[in-house]
Amino acid sequence: MRTVYEAAGAYHGLRLLAAAWHRRVMVDEIVSHAFSHGFRADHSDRLAAYWSEALGGPPAFSVFDVDETDVVRLHSGNGRHEVMDRRAIDCFDRALEDVGLAGDEELARVLHDYFAWVTTTTMSRFHRSAAEVPEGLSIPRWSWDGLQ
Repeated sequence: MRTVYEAAGAYHGLRLLAAAWHRRVMVDEIVSHAFSHGFRADHSDRLAAYWSEALGGPPAFSVFDVDETDVVRLHSGNGRHEVMDRRAIDCFDRALEDVGLAGDEELARVLHDYFAWVTTTTMSRFHRSAAEVPEGLSIPRWSWDGLQ
């Protein structure tokens, strides 16, 4: 059985999705605030590598010498932001359309469920302080059946 990573077009497909999502959030009046402090020029590459590893692909993100703890800390300590999260998820769903992945309903559902889960759970659970994020977190793995 193909992995979600393979069905999404492997790294290349996820890189296109990451770039489409990033373009959408940068023009969203609410979500763009998350990037107001700046962002890495290779943000879409790193995001695609992260998604690749999470969705059944090779350990493409781990080569950047960062781990899940670093990622969660980066997204922590910003207070609750449910509206921003919902808008980021909406941008993701529209990015799926932008890159042609929305046409495969099962794949689009699995990708939406993954992104919604990681946005509202993993990246949001330490809203009070980044110092609360424990060491040694691993990238959550997601398959056709959800969280593994």
